Amino acid sequence: MFPVNLTGFFSATHQPRLLSDAEQSMTGRIEITPVSHRLHGRIRPPGSKSITNRALILAALASGKSTLHGVLDSQDTRVMIESLRRLGLTVDQDLECRTCVVTGGGGSLPAPTAELWLENSGTSIRFLTALCAVGNGRYRLDGIQRMRQRPLGDLVRALQQLGGDLQLEEPATDCPPVVVNGRGLDGGTARINGNISSQFLSAILMAAPACHQPVRIEVTGELVSQPYIRMTLSMLRDFGALVEYPADLSRFLVTPAVLPGRNYAIEPDASAASYFFGLAAVNGGTVTVDGLKKDALQGDIEFVSALEQMGCRVEWNSDSVSVSGAPLRGIDIDMNAISDTAQTLATVAVFAEGPTRIRGVAHMRHKETDRIHAVVTELRRAGIEAEEHDDGMTIHPGTPQPCEIQTYDDHRMAMSFALLGVRVPGITILDPKCTEKTYPDFFTDLGQICQELAP
Repeated sequence: MFPVNLTGFFSATHQPRLLSDAEQSMTGRIEITPVSHRLHGRIRPPGSKSITNRALILAALASGKSTLHGVLDSQDTRVMIESLRRLGLTVDQDLECRTCVVTGGGGSLPAPTAELWLENSGTSIRFLTALCAVGNGRYRLDGIQRMRQRPLGDLVRALQQLGGDLQLEEPATDCPPVVVNGRGLDGGTARINGNISSQFLSAILMAAPACHQPVRIEVTGELVSQPYIRMTLSMLRDFGALVEYPADLSRFLVTPAVLPGRNYAIEPDASAASYFFGLAAVNGGTVTVDGLKKDALQGDIEFVSALEQMGCRVEWNSDSVSVSGAPLRGIDIDMNAISDTAQTLATVAVFAEGPTRIRGVAHMRHKETDRIHAVVTELRRAGIEAEEHDDGMTIHPGTPQPCEIQTYDDHRMAMSFALLGVRVPGITILDPKCTEKTYPDFFTDLGQICQELAP
């Protein structure tokens, strides 16, 4: 049994809902009160952001129409779709059916010039920088202040090695804005550092089929977030690209080709699913996520294996995954491959027996915020002992105290720290609308699943 007196969910109304825009402007917060029962819930999260934005790029490069099913509607995908339209491509989106029909440019871009505003979407600015390099025109890509602190230089230099004409406006920062004088990419050999962001390598891999000559890519140093590279490679194969590479993903050879348009189905977001799996872990009930399975395209499905190490029970089904909570124990884990779920594990670890050490996630410092520092800071704000390391953090178990959680304009901070409030009273999430980046309806969905009773 969990030694907590549980009593409800959202404060004031105790009804699951996302605050209205008017309420946001007045309060900018959601206070969560704990759940009074063991859960037995089922949910299908929205489509994967990572797959959606990759599919949009590949469809843009393809020849003819591609129909994408299960498309995520969020800030990150909206800026991607708007940017493709600014580049002269036709994207017809049906929000109700969650589809996009993209008329691709066959490896070129119709617009001779475009200004692209990417907010704080790292996938969008990195993937679009490579896409613009294969076009024929002048394109400028920029974003909010935090975007101007996120590294882009390694990608720019790799594209220059392939014959790209592009420059950072402030080279000393190694960050956006970037100006691309598109004239196509010749091909050849590019070397890229693998330890900052796997998105650099994914961006080049997706643009490579549109190059004039074969592309050889050599990765130097440790390649972080390898499952995301395997995702990119799988999607390239699905769109008809020919890519050769060894098992260690240290080098790649991409053959030029015009990709055909196609129908493509997008999985539910496994990173988003981590919050509901974590909900089962901290509540002691059972949550089933539909649309995901053990061989899912997204590496973040392995988050459930981390919970299993902590003591949870996991049931793999043909088209769903169920996690049941149990007494939790602290673990020592390398989360390099699934770093987008490290914040979720950190909040689950608060309720474990013994400390949890998360390793291998130094690259999290270059995300929407310095996620290592932010997680440790907010855990301490809640009265939890936590230690910051160069490559991760250590979380010691304890009982969170009432506090206001700062979210740093980082959607994953808001969603992961909501799990504290499911167990103990007095946890308030500031700026909950930051979840619009990838999951606009998160708090609504969380509230609904928290009403489901065990049979």
